[in-house]
Amino acid sequence: MKKEHIFLVFTLSLTFLCFYLLYKVLSPFLEPILWAIFLALVLFPLHGKLQRLFRRQGLLPAMTMTILVVCVIVLPFTLLILSLANEAVDVYHSVQEMIQTGQLQAYLEKLKEVPILKQILTRIDQTFDLSRLDPMALILKNLQQVSTVLLSQSSKILKGLSSFLIAFLFALLSLYYLFKDGDRLFEGLKEILPLHPKERDLLLGRFREMVNATIYGGLLIAIIQGVLGGLAFWILGLSPPMLWGTAMALFSFIPLGGTALIWSPAVVLLFLQGAFTKGIILLLIGVLVISSVDNFLRPFLVGAKTNIHPLLLFFTVIGGIQAFGMIGVIAGPLMGTLCLTLIEIYVSGGKLEP
Repeated sequence: MKKEHIFLVFTLSLTFLCFYLLYKVLSPFLEPILWAIFLALVLFPLHGKLQRLFRRQGLLPAMTMTILVVCVIVLPFTLLILSLANEAVDVYHSVQEMIQTGQLQAYLEKLKEVPILKQILTRIDQTFDLSRLDPMALILKNLQQVSTVLLSQSSKILKGLSSFLIAFLFALLSLYYLFKDGDRLFEGLKEILPLHPKERDLLLGRFREMVNATIYGGLLIAIIQGVLGGLAFWILGLSPPMLWGTAMALFSFIPLGGTALIWSPAVVLLFLQGAFTKGIILLLIGVLVISSVDNFLRPFLVGAKTNIHPLLLFFTVIGGIQAFGMIGVIAGPLMGTLCLTLIEIYVSGGKLEP
């Protein structure tokens, strides 16, 4: 082996080793760093306007943008989470009371009398012996286990809260420096990418489009669907409307099912309670209003350039959440889009149109 080849192998091995060690060092902070990067990409146009307003770059516009993020995004979101936590506890106690009073058992018995479900259960019972299955005991046992876990894990919950606060501070610190030095970092990234300028611009353009589409488009659609769902639940007297509205906003990111996974069981519950008018109203609102928002707004807010196959989108969202947590809602589809773009670059063989 020639001396040049030995030097090349040594250099590449040392480079990969350094990057691996850097990943190990930064891995505990990847989630707050990623949140900071995504927020910086979305808010950078506003940051540019502040730079022109202050007629300067650097510290003052970056500090102002970071404070705005805390006041406009972080504080309202924190208050919402605290309110949702209280409502979730109320829902838990309500379900437990329904089980103990036998009200939930009555609903399940009514559900078994629905013709379609009755046929399905009859066929299942022919194969499996359902008489030994006691769903109420199973639900009550699981609720009791949840209570036990919450009480026994209170110290871990407090530890998780402290970890969240630390991660939040890291995200703010990263966001500040991304605002302050983002232009220089972006130009440096463009220089080190080993791609033709056209391919490099395509890759970075798809990256930016996907982030903007997911946050601007996806988040706005989620907020609209959550607000509409919460208002529908509030008008029909289904409590707690804020909790279910937020659940619909979160489920709107799931391509298959989406908000229907929340409002359709509520429709069934209303029918079982004999509230047929409310059930029909909620069904019409769910089908014609809440679920239709995505079909009407997504083509305008997201656009055709960032669309990927619904099946791939479904798996990238679910897999992204499992791999990265809630940031996987953005990171999962982003990874899918980047991989498809790299395949496009490879297939084109460097013959991309400018």
